[in-house]
Order: sequence, then structure tokens, then C-alpha cells
Amino acid sequence: LRRRTGGMFKMPVSAALIFAMAWTRATAAAEGAYETGRLDLPFVGHTTFGKYPPLTDWSTLAGYDADFAVLGVPNDMGTQFRSGARMGPRAVREASTLYQFGHAQVFDFDTNETYEYGKIVDIGDVDIVHGDIMTTHKRTRLAVEGILMATKVPFIIGGDHSITAPVCAALEVLQRPVFLVQIDAHMDFVDERHGVRYGHGNCMRRCLELPHITSLLQLGIRGVSSTAKSGFDDAMSMGSTILSVRQIREKGASMVAAQVPKGASVYITLDIDGLDPSIAHGTGTPSHGGFLYYEVKDLLREVIVMRAGELLGFDLVEVSPPYDPTQVTSTLAARLIFDAMGFEQMRRTSKSGSHVEL
Repeated sequence: LRRRTGGMFKMPVSAALIFAMAWTRATAAAEGAYETGRLDLPFVGHTTFGKYPPLTDWSTLAGYDADFAVLGVPNDMGTQFRSGARMGPRAVREASTLYQFGHAQVFDFDTNETYEYGKIVDIGDVDIVHGDIMTTHKRTRLAVEGILMATKVPFIIGGDHSITAPVCAALEVLQRPVFLVQIDAHMDFVDERHGVRYGHGNCMRRCLELPHITSLLQLGIRGVSSTAKSGFDDAMSMGSTILSVRQIREKGASMVAAQVPKGASVYITLDIDGLDPSIAHGTGTPSHGGFLYYEVKDLLREVIVMRAGELLGFDLVEVSPPYDPTQVTSTLAARLIFDAMGFEQMRRTSKSGSHVEL
């Protein structure tokens, strides 16, 4: 197979190619990847969420083999300070490619758990009407209703927090009481400000006014809020439980999650400014004293795996790429979405009696 040239043995091109391919396959298999097909590194290929398949014809979603449908809502017309969250879905999708190397399963060394994310499809974005927030909210509601009626769980990337009001309005089609969990620095409970009722500072009040939203758990509220004390009083009188970051650290994730009734139908909204700006600076209204990554991850795990009877949906909002030049915030956002997907898949697998390594 070899021939001598200038005192050196050289392998013919065909043999060298076969050897290289065999070595690559063996190495890939040893590292837990795959033996055939494309390597498809994060910076290669199409930038859907997690490089999962795209679906542009929403009328076919009901027949599509997927558990979760990713929807972008690039709307930041509700912001009161720094805009830019309209670019959030695009940035989070790009950041999400970091976590996809072709592995079928996820091993979490920290918790010694092996699980899967589930079957995922990226259906693109709501069609935004610039300058018309109410029409855009209507289109958001219709898009989410379509996902729910197709029996998929919506995972939504904002956009500012105003998008959560039409998303929660869409949950009415499920015809069941909804327990709403909010992770955020701010209450977002202003009733009206200069005629504005559907901006990002009003969204949680609008949600709690909906008859099918029966309870609200607000986690991480801190500092000088955008809501006055009267807003806190109104929230509690309307059925909200409010816990600050300090209170949650004192209680622990398990005790906090116990506020969610066992078996409840849960929707989770996560404002990235609920995390500390030292790790999530790319947002419009940063607030110091926030959560660290593992604190939020533990809360998500406890709520989804240990308390919820079903996860109706999840949104992550307020990532503002213009303030995130190193993509630290968008990468964190993508990681948290994957975590929520993995926990819901873990809950489903445990419920069905399928094998989950613990």
C-alpha cells in the first residue's frame, strides 16, 4: 500500500483518504457524536433555533411530528427605555446553534441526568406591523392559538415583554385554568400610563385580568420597580404571590416551587432582566441584584418537573442584541430555553414510565 519516495514512505491518495475517513469516524464515535453524515458545526448551515427543521407553512403544523414549536415575536414597540429587543429572536436563534453538535441526548454532569430536548420545529416569526402594536399583538395571539390548536407547546422568543399579554390571551383556547409563573426584575403591573395599556410595563396586569389566568407567581422582583406600591397591592389582591431574589435565596427553589399547585397547567414567562446584568447585560432595562444562571435553572426544573402537570408554553423576552456585543446574553437565553424544553421532556418521560437516567 505504500511506495518509497525520497527516503520516505508515502501513502497513495486513495488509501490516505480511506484512512482519514476511518480515523474521523472512530474519533467522532468515541467522542459521542455520530459516525456518518455532516459534522455541521455551530457556524455552518441554516440558523433556525438549535438547527431544528423550519416550517413555513403553518397550516401543516398539526400534522408535523414535533412536541415543541419555536415562534419568534420581534416586537419591541412596548419598550419604555432602550429598544432593540425586536432583534432578539434572530440573535437567540444564532446563539442556540452553540448547543447543537448532533447529540441525540443531553448529559448534565451537575445533576447526573441524561435526557432529551424532544422533537422541535422552528416556525419562524409573527409578521410585525411597524408602528401598530395592537395589530401586532392580534397577530401574535392568532399565531399562538394556531400552535396550541395544533397540539404543540409554544416556545416563544421576544421581543419585549408586552408580547406576553396576547400570548396568554391565546391560552384561552385550551379551556382550562392556567397558573402563570413570571421570572423578572419588574412587576410589569402598571394599569395605564398616558393611555398605554399594552406596553411592556402593563403585561402582567393584562394577563391576570384574563379569566383563565387563575394565579400568578412573580419571582425575582427587586429594587426600584416600574410599578408603584399601589400596583403591588393590586397584584396581591388579584391573586399574585410576589417573591424577591433575596426571599427566594432564603427559601430555596424547592420551597418556592411549592407555591405552584401539584399538577397545575403552567405557563412560564422569563424576562432576561430577571437575571443579574453581570451575566445578562444585553437588555433594555437592566436591574442589579438579579438571579444567577443556576438559580433560574433550578427554579425551572422544580416548577416544570416536580410541580407542573403540564407545561402549556414558555416565553423568553427582552434580549436586546445592540447591548450584547459578545452574545453572552443571547447565549444565556438560548441555554434557558433548551433547559425548559429538556425539563418538560423529562417530565413527560417520567410520567410515561420511560427510562430516564437519574
